[in-house]
Amino acid sequence: MGDGKVLVTGGAGYIGSHAVLALLDAGHDVVVVDNLVTGFDWAVDPRAALVVANIADDAAIRAAIREHGVYAILHFAGSVVVPESVTDPLKYYRNNTAASRSLIESAVAEGVRHIIFSSTAATYGIPEMVPVREDAPKQPINPYGMSKLMTEIMLADIAAAHPINYAALRYFNVAGADPQGRTGQSTAGATHLIKVAVEAAIGKRSHVGVYGTDFATPDGTGVRDYIHVSDLAAAHVHALDLLVADPAKSHTMNAGYGRGYSVLEVLDAVDRATNLTIDRRMEGRRAGDPDALVADNSTILATLPWRPQHADLDKIVADALAWERKLGDRQG
Repeated sequence: MGDGKVLVTGGAGYIGSHAVLALLDAGHDVVVVDNLVTGFDWAVDPRAALVVANIADDAAIRAAIREHGVYAILHFAGSVVVPESVTDPLKYYRNNTAASRSLIESAVAEGVRHIIFSSTAATYGIPEMVPVREDAPKQPINPYGMSKLMTEIMLADIAAAHPINYAALRYFNVAGADPQGRTGQSTAGATHLIKVAVEAAIGKRSHVGVYGTDFATPDGTGVRDYIHVSDLAAAHVHALDLLVADPAKSHTMNAGYGRGYSVLEVLDAVDRATNLTIDRRMEGRRAGDPDALVADNSTILATLPWRPQHADLDKIVADALAWERKLGDRQG
């Protein structure tokens, strides 16, 4: 564990708030930087300091790094809605690529030694082989995936030029919520299937759209690798330990379970959890949806002592449902 604090950008958001919990629970000191545009101040554990700022605000970021003695950054801040990236690509290149460049420049200038970057399986586009390995061709089919890939490339170049190392974790489909109910996915208008399905299950939505029933999968609906957000957060803590232990080496790793579930299998799991039947509306495919997207996770298993603790679809759904009900009470 390094001396000083770990800075978590986007720490008031969905995945970031879980990473903050995992870091704090492991004994790290944490400072969060979040502009609270999509995050919530109440989602930040009170053990962490919160700085309300944009990561592209160089003066604010450098002041926070100096004031808190930051030695490592976990970078979650950014925009994450794939369809929106197609209609508003400039927003994604600003919030993801340009803002990351600014953050990294502040980190280099202030002597931060380690960066963990929240990347995505969208960097692969439509993979030729499933499960997909880290060395598969990177051919993003939307500005979201490209904006993240550009940041990965920047990190590799910066690590070659400066005394800094990084880990880029390519997330598959992140779902669920903190099993202790401390935080979860709270954004309105979310597009993630499990979030949408549990909203429907408790009456926040009238139905769930199933986009495409003619994929080359066992039941014709898209197959995805769903990873519990708390397992993903734990992987970040292990990745930080690795970067500190071997500062000369950087890593790029898939973060997934290596097991896929179809849209219908997910909806069946939500039905099981509630003893209700969600109204399913069959719709046409969305542009650029792969038939299946599943991680080859052999690299992360070989590199980190990380072992999933929540790799069970029913567990992921149960935690997401419990959080959705709690959120309903908060908003109600």
